Amino acid sequence: MNVRILILLLAVGAATAWLFIQKPELHAGLYLLLGLFTACWLLSLLLKNSSIVDILWGPAFGIMAWFYLFTSHGVPMQRNVLFCILISMWGLRLGWHIGLRNVGKPEDPRYQAFRQQGGKHYWWISLFRVFWFQALIVWVLSSMFYQAMDHVYAFHLTDFLGIALWVLGYYLESKADRQLADFRKNPANAGKVMDQGLWKYSRHPNYFGDALLWWGLFCFVLPTEGGWVYVFAPLIMTYLLRFVSGVPLLEARLKKKAGYEAYMQRTSAFVPMPPREKV
Repeated sequence: MNVRILILLLAVGAATAWLFIQKPELHAGLYLLLGLFTACWLLSLLLKNSSIVDILWGPAFGIMAWFYLFTSHGVPMQRNVLFCILISMWGLRLGWHIGLRNVGKPEDPRYQAFRQQGGKHYWWISLFRVFWFQALIVWVLSSMFYQAMDHVYAFHLTDFLGIALWVLGYYLESKADRQLADFRKNPANAGKVMDQGLWKYSRHPNYFGDALLWWGLFCFVLPTEGGWVYVFAPLIMTYLLRFVSGVPLLEARLKKKAGYEAYMQRTSAFVPMPPREKV
């Protein structure tokens, strides 16, 4: 097994065990997610396409935010409602973006590989390997939403820092996605490497924006007692994007494109940086 995936599994497993034992108030959220992702799995069987789970990924976090708003000890005050709105804006935009990108397209290569490995048993294996595993990750990461709204009613200084990081991250992610979509729409760019706009400074500015946004959300947790413990949420999300399902999987395919190796040599992989001089 890939070492990076093993690290992810250990991190998610440890967080799951701790949350399940120490936070019984979050159990209902886990059951809700398992139900949502099971319904998505049933739809994938009809469509013969597991890629639809990627569309649910973002919105699922928004659903959990509002669910925890009304099940935590906090009350729907301005701070907590704003927190839920920020999560929902990110999740809905991401789901819409992925949905538009995937419509009419074949199944994602990741899931095609899983399907080949599973053979005739993939239909039920996918429930655990793809759908429930993602549900578990959403549950682990969204646990900090409950903590952020539990017993907190007024704005704190760290909340404003979180809002600033969220705005910057949301801008970088949405702007980078738009730039890439526009680049791909132009027939003149067929076969070319996107190295313009934000992509001049990072090979994956959208993923960096996503990670930054999550660190902003984590700032809302800091005013709570013991909130620092939930640092595992933005850490896992950042690790997932940078070392597991984000950068590595995408670049494994992009390396085959002419000019991409040169692009890698001069451009930062994740954090936006000035381009390195050509060797």
